[in-house]
Amino acid sequence: MKKSLLRLKSAPYFSGLMIFLFIFALNVVIQTPEKFFYVNNINTIIAKNTPLILITMSQGLLMMSGVVDFSVGAQVSLGNVIAIMLPQTFGTPLWVSWVLAVLACVAVSLFNGLITTYLRIPVLLSCYAMVFVVKGLNVLIMPKPQGTVPSYIYKTYDSLLLGFLPFSALILAGVLLFWVYLKRTRFGRALYATGGNLRHAYSSGVNTSATRMKTYLIDGVINGIAGLCMTAMTASGDPNAGEVYGLKTVAACILGGIALSGGWGSLSCAFFGALILVLTQNGVSQTFNLLCRRIPGFSVTTYWQNFASDMIILLALVLTVFANRAMMNSIKQQIKYLALREEKKDAD
Repeated sequence: MKKSLLRLKSAPYFSGLMIFLFIFALNVVIQTPEKFFYVNNINTIIAKNTPLILITMSQGLLMMSGVVDFSVGAQVSLGNVIAIMLPQTFGTPLWVSWVLAVLACVAVSLFNGLITTYLRIPVLLSCYAMVFVVKGLNVLIMPKPQGTVPSYIYKTYDSLLLGFLPFSALILAGVLLFWVYLKRTRFGRALYATGGNLRHAYSSGVNTSATRMKTYLIDGVINGIAGLCMTAMTASGDPNAGEVYGLKTVAACILGGIALSGGWGSLSCAFFGALILVLTQNGVSQTFNLLCRRIPGFSVTTYWQNFASDMIILLALVLTVFANRAMMNSIKQQIKYLALREEKKDAD
């Protein structure tokens, strides 16, 4: 039991898990357990935020490899507009359109990886420029929000399996299970090595360029799936729908415990970080709604709600950074202690 607790405390996702549990408990108290755990409420929270959670996990993969991509939100919009416009404009079969939407996101992600990995363009410069390139492409394909999808698409996406399990939760579970497999492979070890120290990884025989490109490939696939989830969720297309996700994903990954410098974290960190964002915004909204009902004449605009939730997230970010720094220093001290103990054993 004690060893399990120590292992949990040293896990990258520990700080994100603790913050998530605290925010989760506050939401339960604010909404009351009956309302919060109501099946339709849980389904709405998960289904509405599945695109954000997915691209936070794709951003987490990139951050663990030592890079970042602000264009993930624009890529989600790209998948959304292609999935809508191809059947509407050219009569393409739905499944073909959705496959092409995912492939388009993969192409953009791989191109971004190409110019950063092989052409050595600075990551922040390239991803910032790619935001505007993809945004422009989205507007060219779909000048204004429009389109629709067959009713069975959004009904299936919003459905509850066995009466209690959100369909969208299966998509998230599939990505997490894929990560459980991936981190145990040679690529998973190379991913951490590349993010931890690029030169040391290269000198150790790791093909860092191929590792980064594979990471961008997986990133593009997840972004494409997130775009399809957005299409199913909104039942329409919007070229600007994913713009707000770019910086949010980076903040969520840091909240969950992923190091911005790379080499530290897991997709569990990204998952918990995204849930912290979601539940913080939900909790603030429910709190202001409660105050409006309890206090006569009290009312606030959504701007104040956004301000309050952003300040809470900022505080959580600061706490997470300090907690992760202390955790990493503790792990380094433990490694030094074990190394010294081994040296003493060898000397004896």
